[in-house]
Amino acid sequence: MLLPYTPGLELDDRLMRAIEPVLKDLTASFSNMSMTVALCDAQARMVQRHGGGRQLLQRLDEINFAPGFDASERVAGTNGVGTALAGRGPIYLAGREHFSDCLQPFSCAGAPIRDPLSGRIEAVLDLTCLRGDGDPAMLRLVREAARDIETRLLEQATERERALLAAYRRACRDTDGSGGRPRHAPRALSSSGPENGRLGRIDLAVLREKAEELLAAPQRTLDTVALSGGREATLLRHAVTGAAGETGAVVEVRLLGGPSLRHVGLTAPTESGRPTAPTAPTATPLTVVPATPTSVPWRHVLPPAVGPPPPSAAAASPALAVAGPQPRPRAGTEGNGSDSGSVDGWVLLVGEPGVGRLAVLARKRLELLHDASVCIGTTLHVTRTAEELAEVTVPRFADLVVVDLPDSVLLGDEPEPLGGQTPLRRVALGTVREELPVYGVGDPVQYVPSTPQARCLETGQPVLEPVLADAEGWIAQEPARFGRALTVGIHSLITVPLRARGTILGVASFYRSEKPAPFEDDDLSLAQELAARAAICIDNARRYTREHNTALALQRSLLPRGRPEQNAVEAAYRYLPAQAGVGGDWFDIIPLSGARVALVVGDVVGHGLHAAATMGRLRTAVHNFSALELQPDELLTQLDDLVGGLDPAEPWSVEPGYPDPGIVGATCLYAVYDPVSRRCTLARAGHPQPAVVGPDGSVEFVDLPSGPPLGLGGMPFETAELELAEGSQLVLYTDGLVEDRCRDIDAGLHKLRAVLASADREPEDTCEAVLDALLPARPADDVALLVARTRVMGSDQVAQWDLPSDPAVVSRSRAAVTAQLTAWGLDELAFATELVASELVTNAIRHAVGPLRLRLLRDRALICEVSDGSSTLPRLRRARSEDEGGRGLFLVAQLTERWGTRYTGEGKTIWTELPLP
Repeated sequence: MLLPYTPGLELDDRLMRAIEPVLKDLTASFSNMSMTVALCDAQARMVQRHGGGRQLLQRLDEINFAPGFDASERVAGTNGVGTALAGRGPIYLAGREHFSDCLQPFSCAGAPIRDPLSGRIEAVLDLTCLRGDGDPAMLRLVREAARDIETRLLEQATERERALLAAYRRACRDTDGSGGRPRHAPRALSSSGPENGRLGRIDLAVLREKAEELLAAPQRTLDTVALSGGREATLLRHAVTGAAGETGAVVEVRLLGGPSLRHVGLTAPTESGRPTAPTAPTATPLTVVPATPTSVPWRHVLPPAVGPPPPSAAAASPALAVAGPQPRPRAGTEGNGSDSGSVDGWVLLVGEPGVGRLAVLARKRLELLHDASVCIGTTLHVTRTAEELAEVTVPRFADLVVVDLPDSVLLGDEPEPLGGQTPLRRVALGTVREELPVYGVGDPVQYVPSTPQARCLETGQPVLEPVLADAEGWIAQEPARFGRALTVGIHSLITVPLRARGTILGVASFYRSEKPAPFEDDDLSLAQELAARAAICIDNARRYTREHNTALALQRSLLPRGRPEQNAVEAAYRYLPAQAGVGGDWFDIIPLSGARVALVVGDVVGHGLHAAATMGRLRTAVHNFSALELQPDELLTQLDDLVGGLDPAEPWSVEPGYPDPGIVGATCLYAVYDPVSRRCTLARAGHPQPAVVGPDGSVEFVDLPSGPPLGLGGMPFETAELELAEGSQLVLYTDGLVEDRCRDIDAGLHKLRAVLASADREPEDTCEAVLDALLPARPADDVALLVARTRVMGSDQVAQWDLPSDPAVVSRSRAAVTAQLTAWGLDELAFATELVASELVTNAIRHAVGPLRLRLLRDRALICEVSDGSSTLPRLRRARSEDEGGRGLFLVAQLTERWGTRYTGEGKTIWTELPLP
């Protein structure tokens, strides 16, 4: 196998000091086995190879698995070194799990070695043997060896910090003894402060945070921190080199001012003898070297003097050069450090700059995670949740973030298993600059199998591509577009699956373009945590979307799907669900007999499936009661009894362990309009009062007595009767239109009156105007609005005759009907209508009492009505062959399209409808 070769590879001394003891013990443990232990660098190039029998080494040499050769997965296929590095975790491969045929006779286990402070992969450890000698336990051995090496690296860092602190303390002690600037011995932070010399926890936390930032910034040496109680602290960063060559930094804190400390600035004299403004001390590097006869233990170098040094300091020690402004001791102390003085200093933090950088990064990552937990998932909207992930992470973590989801997740459906070639859609994009060559929001995205996103979806594991220029699989998605992306600076990528409750919902990709540093392993962990939190919120939003869509579909199926055929009113309506979920508002337009129409608006308290289902039951009940031709108050009474029966829990309809919420409240307004008499009869049960807009634009709210909400029972409902001018608009609505948490119902009614005050406006325009003016941006309750403009049937469409209760009038009624139909041009209906009128008049004379009235209406159908003063309900029955009568209503039913009876205040009316030719 041909592999790239690099001679003379070595790892740095720090790594080798930690690796060599572990490598020696591991190799010795395999002395009786044919097993090689290979050490490779972070580019999968072999540095050392130990152990193994002659046969094994010979076969490994044949395939160039030897020091200097490249074993990365890109050039050698799957193997213990390259696959562990690519997957960034331990791996065990045996036989045919190797991609290359020449590697299939072997078994191997590899594990990356990470710097425990930075998390960066520094090397790879590999165990390789012949396939017959392989054992999955090799994975445990190589993992434990890698952990031992990482532990030794951590111990080295701890030893270096101890050495740096010891060097700094020696330097401070020597300075105090040789006349240098006053410096107190290191003490606990809690031992200094304005009250008994004590600092609070908040001040300590602030100092620690600022010290970490200063330690992580090699270009900065000083910082000033404002503390509580009027105090001020100065942080100074000193570079330190220990006796063994350790390099690091020390941050010293110096308190100035406060109730028990006189605020003394660091001053320099001027020609006038007056001190200048306080000058902050300057941080100085400390160098500690081994003591020799020709050198001092350490050298403290300060910048050029601002003024002449104190005489005592200048003559203190010939071995120490000290210049610059010094803290001025309080009177009586003579600078001997025996008193607390006005300047109090101690060591706050010691460490290596790289470690300080990691501490700052760790804190910033924790802050980012905290902000993500607060800012992601503020709504139950899938797209908005994905956008919040992008908003939180740009630019704090990445310079470009994209979120891709399948359409099924956007619709709330259960997502199917996602694969590398599953069609996705770009739902969110966050970037620090515009016009990047990437897919836009709403674009369909289908990744090719070689891309990191496809591998991420296939394996369910995140993928880190620190250098995108080397990621040929990513560029293969669309070479032209992604080539331009590299040109504009996009250089690093982390792609993470959005997994929630064991299901992958999509993929999030984080890119860097402005930040020069590539993504690292710690960034990969942070991206996983961010994606996991976002995925849970997205899944919650998806589940809510599914339930919301289900409830909305149920409700819309229960609401009117179109305007019914009727000529009494010109109607327009709107229904808008609440932002919180589907509610129980409904409306209806129900054609009645005699060319009349019923207008209904109702509201069930609550949201969700239960409210929608209850609304459907009540709407069906209203339809059934309307078919009985009940008066509005009687209909509400029947509906009230029905709701009272539905409210208690029904044991057979409730699943065990789930309480039945019942109907906690419902309101309803029922109105019947007659276009012949122009009279409108209304009744309401706890519902807002309707509004009437006159033809001239005047607005009045109907003074209609408000009955109790449905289901309470015990109280009768009252009706009101209005006479409406032609062209008047009757406006019915639910309380969500005029009332919410931020607006009182009186204010809403006042605004509604102002909006409705307009003449000659179409019902559709009235609906739009009302919703635009009154509906909030995010309605908390659903809204139903029904606007009906009245029409009137003219005298040319109505014909009626008052008849005495005398059999002789039957013939006259037939003649009158025939004449009227001829006048209307409906001669085709003359025979059937004459027969129907004759039968109805005859039955009224024989079985009813009081005066009779015959009426013809020419509407959508030809309506023939006969009214009398009796309340006896006619009943259709099948006459026997020997019966002489009983066939009249049967003939009426056969000749007409439909027929029925309604009760009136004077008796009843039998009506029939014949279709117009």
